[in-house]
Amino acid sequence: MQQRTYGRTNEKLSVIGFAGIIVMNETQADASRYVAEAIDEGVNYFDVAPSYGNAQERLGPALAGKRHQVFLACKTEERTRSKANEALEQSLKTLQTDHFDLYQLHGMTTMDDVEQAFGPQGAMEVLVQAQQEGKIRYLGFSAHSDMAALACLERFPFDSVLFPLNWMTYLREGFGKPLVEKARHDQITLLALKAMACCAWPESLKKEDRPYSKCWYQPLDDLDRAALALRFTLSLPVTAAVTPGDIRLFRLALQAVQQLQPVTDDDIRLLKSWQTDSQPIFRT
Repeated sequence: MQQRTYGRTNEKLSVIGFAGIIVMNETQADASRYVAEAIDEGVNYFDVAPSYGNAQERLGPALAGKRHQVFLACKTEERTRSKANEALEQSLKTLQTDHFDLYQLHGMTTMDDVEQAFGPQGAMEVLVQAQQEGKIRYLGFSAHSDMAALACLERFPFDSVLFPLNWMTYLREGFGKPLVEKARHDQITLLALKAMACCAWPESLKKEDRPYSKCWYQPLDDLDRAALALRFTLSLPVTAAVTPGDIRLFRLALQAVQQLQPVTDDDIRLLKSWQTDSQPIFRT
């Protein structure tokens, strides 16, 4: 498993990250088996959040005795100081750890999100204090718009940004390009979501009939296509990509990055020819 440096640190992260949703709604035995499998494959970057159902409840016991082997990232969707503090303490307890390697504001999308989190009695006060207390090593955020991401970076020197960087949304919509340009210029660490996403599920397909019930979008599940999509995302200034929340797709990603090479101009042309009649999952 290839590793890349996390920011201006000596940390090395596996280029494939383990999505906590993988263990959501699984038995504890299966969750523990999936985590052990990931670590055996060289994956050390694990990402989870309270909003992922019972993923924290499953991941905590699964990491027992293995916590020192992983870079554990968690998040909070809360925007106020009091609620963010409560969420942080609960996540630490549930995940059976005394600290997070990375803790992030989750799903920063609108300017209201930004203003509230950075305002008086906002969530950022909790993150900064918790870092000073040793409960958090690095600070970051996840965002679902370039506007919100750039606004967060103007307000605080975050260690990393978790952002959807996907072949279709990037090449067709330009979604993520402003952030990538800033990351290149300012040497900001990027972590990627949705690298293996394709498009929205067909409206005619009922939710209960989706072959990947934990994916709100249609993923790429063909090895060659998944490999090229991952190569595209990891050819950007990206340290690591978190896979979709399904063990089958996680295993596919592990296969797909065994021969990781930068994309070529021919690869870009091929990507642009895919799914031309489908709607991207994010629009600018």
